[in-house]
Amino acid sequence: MSPAPAGYGAGVAGRHWVPLRSAWEAALYGRQGFYRRESPADHFETSPHASDLFALAVVELARRLCLSRIVDVGAGSGRLLAGIAAVAPEIDLVGVDLRARPEGLPARVHWYGELPGGVDRLVLANEVLDNIACDVVEVDDQGQIRHVEVDAATGDQRLGEPARAELLEWTTRWWPLTECGSRAEVGLTRDSWWSSLCAAASRGACVAVDYGHLAGDRPRLGTLTSYRRGAQVPVTFDGTSDVTAHVAFDSLAAAVGGMPRTQRDVLRELGVSGRRPPLQQATTDPAGYLRALALAGEAAELTTIGGLGDLYWLIPDVPW
Repeated sequence: MSPAPAGYGAGVAGRHWVPLRSAWEAALYGRQGFYRRESPADHFETSPHASDLFALAVVELARRLCLSRIVDVGAGSGRLLAGIAAVAPEIDLVGVDLRARPEGLPARVHWYGELPGGVDRLVLANEVLDNIACDVVEVDDQGQIRHVEVDAATGDQRLGEPARAELLEWTTRWWPLTECGSRAEVGLTRDSWWSSLCAAASRGACVAVDYGHLAGDRPRLGTLTSYRRGAQVPVTFDGTSDVTAHVAFDSLAAAVGGMPRTQRDVLRELGVSGRRPPLQQATTDPAGYLRALALAGEAAELTTIGGLGDLYWLIPDVPW
């Protein structure tokens, strides 16, 4: 292994260096991992927590695709499924998560630790792919692409072995690196996981919703970060914080089909417009006006550029 560059923890005794991907997986899914002991809703807000209009949009999509079961992968607190249960009694609901079934979830919601069998279902992964650990690589001062390693106890990082051939192939196609210090979060693990999930739902449809980027808009230093109690914090691997990185959605689409679209565009097509009610309604129907105004505010939060509206959706190549 080549010496680590300055600032990467070189020469410090007692360090235990591992590939960043390994530390990331342990931090989220190990015995004391974040997703085994924490409720994500305590740390960050997702679309289902912002508004039940998100649940209505998912129901509308399922109905357009003529699917009578919705499977929420990475269901967390079950908020999305509870919202769907309140408005769509005809749809069978399934939650999949590492954590135990949340208290207070409607009885008709089934809960599993892994994806169950079945067909004719809409499988939704909302902000799941960004938490699938992936290899992180960086260009050294000799122009060589190397693995990033981390000391999980401190979070310090250094450059390790040269990147494997399959990682180099992926970066060449999807995230070319040339400048010293530039990084890529290699999407192979996400592409593979998503392809397997879609294959298991061959007679249904899989929909991914997440923060991401496309070719031509890759961040030079990557997007790896952590969140704790509603705040963005330095990346940590001790299980107390979320560890996340944006998804290369064009690579994901090439693996399974579909065209990435922003949440703003998709939700508007599904009826979530954010349009304010006419002011004259305040006189003729004050209560209705206030309800409509509140819903418009929620819709705006779900579709705002610079916020949740920037999320990408990947929907199968089928009419809907």
